[in-house]
Amino acid sequence: MFPRLITIGPVTLHTYGLLAALGLLVAIFTAVRLAPRAGLDRQKIYNLGVYTALAGLLGGKVMLFLIDWQYYSAHPRELFSLRSLQAGGMYYGGILFGLLVVWLYSRSRQLGFARVADVFAPGVALGTAVGRIGCFAAGCCWGKATNLAWAVTFTDPYAYRIVGVPLHTPLHPTQLYEAAVLSLIAGSLFWLWRRRAFEGQIFAAFLLLYGFARFWLEFLRGDPRGTVLGGQLSVPQALSIVLVLAGAVYFWHQRRRTRGTHGG
Repeated sequence: MFPRLITIGPVTLHTYGLLAALGLLVAIFTAVRLAPRAGLDRQKIYNLGVYTALAGLLGGKVMLFLIDWQYYSAHPRELFSLRSLQAGGMYYGGILFGLLVVWLYSRSRQLGFARVADVFAPGVALGTAVGRIGCFAAGCCWGKATNLAWAVTFTDPYAYRIVGVPLHTPLHPTQLYEAAVLSLIAGSLFWLWRRRAFEGQIFAAFLLLYGFARFWLEFLRGDPRGTVLGGQLSVPQALSIVLVLAGAVYFWHQRRRTRGTHGG
């Protein structure tokens, strides 16, 4: 759609990069604003937000390389190519690495993982929604061909060179679908914040809602993402199932733990 904002000589400011950075700032800012409600220090949450953002970027790249390992092992120079460096990476890789950093930081600072995860969950949903709009501008994470009235058609050859999106073909705007779903999830989590019954409830809700939504959205995706079970499921769909199960188990565990603490 609009992959480049400004090009000055050899330097190009990409729309995706700008919106991805904005999404990270939204996530961190939201977490910092919510921190006092959970009895957490804003500076520590800000520091953790920066560490988590860096870990998420690294995790997304690592997951991307692992999913396409056959290709990258056969073409090792592509690991450091401009196309690979500009690729956003796999979202679930970012989530996994980010969660690991949150767990380690919370443990080392004795902050309580559940409280910290609750603080970050709404901002992560909202920030990712912003990032998905960047995906739409770049053309990555495209959908399958469709004749629906709201189908989008990419025409910029630069987008094709960078991310491989099919040109001149009406496609599902899956990037906008996910941005809309994530915005709804973020709104639901903010609503739940004032009504949460136990620590970890917001985080568990995010895992459940996003995992469920992403599983179904994957049926409309057209870009290569790796498959499992003989091609029956995409890798993100398999990870979505894991996310939903993890969210359900964590929800049950935290609620049971809270009831036990209060003698219920």
